[in-house]
Amino acid sequence: MIYKFRSMYSNADAMLQNLTPEQWAEYHSNYKLRDDFRITRIGRFLRKTNIDEFPQLLNILTGQMSFVGPRPVVLEETEKYGVRRDYLLSVTPGLTGYWQVHRRPDTTYEQRIEMELYYVRNRSMVLDVQLIFQTAAVVLHLPSKNVPRLTDSSWV
Repeated sequence: MIYKFRSMYSNADAMLQNLTPEQWAEYHSNYKLRDDFRITRIGRFLRKTNIDEFPQLLNILTGQMSFVGPRPVVLEETEKYGVRRDYLLSVTPGLTGYWQVHRRPDTTYEQRIEMELYYVRNRSMVLDVQLIFQTAAVVLHLPSKNVPRLTDSSWV
């Protein structure tokens, strides 16, 4: 079980039935909506400030998560990984990870998969430290020019 503050309405899953065909296509391909109407006002604040991630520190303390690793996904999402599903699940999920700091607003789910698997293939203490610093920069909204980044082509 992954701990998080609730940022969506309690009936968020049922609310998916109200999606337009365009929204359904977006949700089905990314498991996310750009302007997700299921997020509460307080939830938007929690997500914007990343406070919604704080309870996951309990998961780290209990060994269910690490500081750095692929982001946890629900079982339904692991199907998108196909034959690489077990490879993804071979490492402990993390509070932050490669996808978390390198994603763009137009990142596709397939690109997310490649970024997560890039981390699994290349995980090291050096990469973890780099991702921790990059995460701090993202959370603190520092200009990206001040944050060392791997090139976008490095995870392909």
